[in-house]
Amino acid sequence: MFHFSRLVDLRTGPQIPRRSNLTFTDQFDNLEKHTQWGIEFVEKYTKFVKERSEIETNYAKQIRNLSKKYQPKKNSREEDESKYTFCRAFLTSLNELNDYAGQHEVIAENLTSQIITELSRYLLELKTERKTSFHDGRKAQQHIESSWKQLESCKRKFERDCKEADRAQQYFEKMDADINVTKADVEKARQQAQMRHQMASDSKGDYSSYLQKFNQEQNEHYFTVIPNIFQKLQDMEEKRIDRLGVCMKTFADVDRQVLPIVGKCLDGMTKAAESIEPTTDSKQVVESFKSGFEPPGDVDFEDYGQAMKRTVSETSLSNSREAKEAKEAKERPAGKSKGKLWPFIKNKNKGSGPEDFSHLPPEQRRKKLQGKLDDLNKDIQKEMDQRDALTKMKDVYVKNPQMGDPASVDPRLSEIGQNIEKLQFEAQKFEGWLAEVEEKMPSKSDTNRRSGLYENQNNTTVSNNCAQDRESSPDGSYTEEQNSETQVKANINPLPPTSSTPDFDDEFDDEETLPTIGTCKALYPFEGHNEGTISVAEGELLYVIEEDKGDGWTRVRRNEEEEGYVPTSYVEVFLETNAKGAMTYI
Repeated sequence: MFHFSRLVDLRTGPQIPRRSNLTFTDQFDNLEKHTQWGIEFVEKYTKFVKERSEIETNYAKQIRNLSKKYQPKKNSREEDESKYTFCRAFLTSLNELNDYAGQHEVIAENLTSQIITELSRYLLELKTERKTSFHDGRKAQQHIESSWKQLESCKRKFERDCKEADRAQQYFEKMDADINVTKADVEKARQQAQMRHQMASDSKGDYSSYLQKFNQEQNEHYFTVIPNIFQKLQDMEEKRIDRLGVCMKTFADVDRQVLPIVGKCLDGMTKAAESIEPTTDSKQVVESFKSGFEPPGDVDFEDYGQAMKRTVSETSLSNSREAKEAKEAKERPAGKSKGKLWPFIKNKNKGSGPEDFSHLPPEQRRKKLQGKLDDLNKDIQKEMDQRDALTKMKDVYVKNPQMGDPASVDPRLSEIGQNIEKLQFEAQKFEGWLAEVEEKMPSKSDTNRRSGLYENQNNTTVSNNCAQDRESSPDGSYTEEQNSETQVKANINPLPPTSSTPDFDDEFDDEETLPTIGTCKALYPFEGHNEGTISVAEGELLYVIEEDKGDGWTRVRRNEEEEGYVPTSYVEVFLETNAKGAMTYI
């Protein structure tokens, strides 16, 4: 196994300590630079993860804002839109997108907690450990250098003492050989030489002892202290690399952990898209805008070849009947000059409309009234629940006075009672309007009967031709087959207008007499027993003051005071398009 300690050239040994020190210093500096680069790399990777976390946070924020921007607002229009499957699917997709954004927030949080925070803490530990190791290395380096300097000093002292001993010995021998020198000087030189030899001997002992000590310290320095420091640096470096590998794996795992939930969000979007039902939505449109009106009948053929007859027929009813009808006409208020043509009139009321929703078509009005009535009933039930709860509380206070004063509940009970009365009054008002609408709306039997009426209108042309043939005949006779056909058609009882018919409730008002827009000829006898109708005899000529508005009835006038409605299929109408006040309903 390779160790950092092998970076030191162990072959130099203690014989060339200066060269060993230089080799160690070079490698030590290289390791110091390398470990510093490793720390900077960890800081670089931490910054990378931090920027990735910020991107995830900003992306999640933008996704949430996008989802919030397209969320439906709290208004009636978008509440109505929620009944369509594609609108609900889009709302579900927005909610899933919001959850999808939450998963990116989770990624950002996990990157911060599991990588950024851990690496920031580890960097502090790594820098501290590196600083300690290099501090110990520098200390060991300084110690060995100090020992080397002291060894050099001992060696120089030993060398100097040896040279001094040699000079003292040579001086003594010279003095001893000179006969002119006194014995005292010779003895002094001899003692000096002995002293110098002794000093050299002591210096040699010190040098030898310190050299042995230095060699031991140097051996320990290169084979124990420095290898240990390098081993710590190597362990620190391997730990740093391993920690980076773990963080890189965590970087991928953070994404992988949210993939199942992200997949569920995407599955929810797909499921929402698959839940869209075009047929159901189209039915909702029909249900929302269905008016409840009956379609108008067929338009009669207008034969302009026949002469306009404005005179009153001599075959009118008896004077008594005329008197009776005149009396009924006097008792009735005059009709309005303009009826309601719901299928062809746009609603100009852009506001909320009247309280009874009378500006809406019958079917839409019924739905609005029913919804309002349901809301009132819910409010009534809520108030009743509060009243029951307060009543029970009052009973508890009565039985246990220490818990509260029973009289303190009375003001609230009185207020709730007033609220219930108001709500019940409102509910009764809407129930009346709802009942009125339901009575006016045609039932299935009415529809069938009205269908028969439309069939009669389809046969009007044929009947008119028969009537014209009879009128043109000199004696007014016609075949038995025609007579039987006429009798069958005359027996069909069309739906008479009543006081509760929507168009007749407000048809009569104090207005000026309607102008004549044409004439008509009764093809069959009709007994007008219901209010608003007029009795006619077969062949009678009448003035037309209001054309059929699609409900199967034509408004006619016999004289200035007697007017009413007759079935359109019972008369042959001759309209005068240029007449004053003529109206065309198409």
